[in-house]
Amino acid sequence: MLRVAVKKQRGSFLLDACFELPTPGVAALFGRSGCGKSTLVHVIAGLLSADQSKVMLDDRALEDTARGLYVPPERRRIGYVFQDARLFPHMSVAANLKYGEKRAAGRRYVDIDTVADLLALGTLMGRRTHQLSGGEKQRVAIGRALLSQPNLLLLDEPLASLDAARRDEVLPYLELLRDQLAIPMVYVSHNFDEVLRLATDVVLMEAGKVTAQGRLTEMSLNKDLRSIIGPEAVGAIVDGTVLGIDASGLTRLKVGHGELKVQAVAAAVGTNLRVQLLARDLIVATQPPQHLSVRNILGGVIIAVSGDDADSDLVAIDIGGVQIMARVTKAATRELDLKAGLPAWALVKSVSLRGHSFAVPAAASTERTAT
Repeated sequence: MLRVAVKKQRGSFLLDACFELPTPGVAALFGRSGCGKSTLVHVIAGLLSADQSKVMLDDRALEDTARGLYVPPERRRIGYVFQDARLFPHMSVAANLKYGEKRAAGRRYVDIDTVADLLALGTLMGRRTHQLSGGEKQRVAIGRALLSQPNLLLLDEPLASLDAARRDEVLPYLELLRDQLAIPMVYVSHNFDEVLRLATDVVLMEAGKVTAQGRLTEMSLNKDLRSIIGPEAVGAIVDGTVLGIDASGLTRLKVGHGELKVQAVAAAVGTNLRVQLLARDLIVATQPPQHLSVRNILGGVIIAVSGDDADSDLVAIDIGGVQIMARVTKAATRELDLKAGLPAWALVKSVSLRGHSFAVPAAASTERTAT
């Protein structure tokens, strides 16, 4: 577990945040700009002192002001990736990576060849940093942090300074690190697309406080989250298992007691895929639909109907232990008499869905946790 409790007064702003999350996995600190995310990770890293703090990673206390305990940053075995890469401009890519190796303490669980392979840095080794694109710089910064052999990796909005193309270039490498290395990560972002792609858990922050936390699939239905990401991004995030490919080339995905057909990169049977079902894209029927072009029809039971805005409602449907959400007009709610306990079918076009690979976090390596 990663356990954090921090109080820090900075002028008129008070950070008073507590959370506990399982490791390994990727915990996203998510919220609007200025809510205290970066301040919190600076305290976790030991780069900023707090008025009161307790930071525990597994069995090891990194900071506890009540006991007068403070482990300096260089001894915390925490890797830090900033928004700007902060590479050494007078050094080559290889030299920047070797600097990370020199900072390593304890047993080594990843070497420079592995990092170069995971992050596709092999062809960049001889270059100076000014010759790199923004995305390449961030990949080198991530590699340098990994080579310090951290027990925890902090990423403070590492893609915020990149344009959309460069961000899309780096994201698959972060997914690869999440799926292949059992390193706990705390990922700071105010971009929900990044959270959707990477996070296993979400800590939702607002005005210096943690307002909610939990698994991403649960948090995707949280009201506080909906108020931040806006109505167009509201919807359930579901994890499913690949069943195969249909005749049209769509990936068949087991979700709840139903099946989705989604657009996705080639994925082997048994692979875990994550899909976001936007509430705006779902249509609700109260009788089994027939003779439709829609490829996805998920049967279930309505578990709640709640007001969304002046003109629409959100209908929560259980499709077999998995909850999804549809937005309908209030007129439709009345005419169909939508209410909890009513059987319902949710319809969504395959072109509205795209799957992202997602591996179940592996157990923590004994070598990684060795001190």
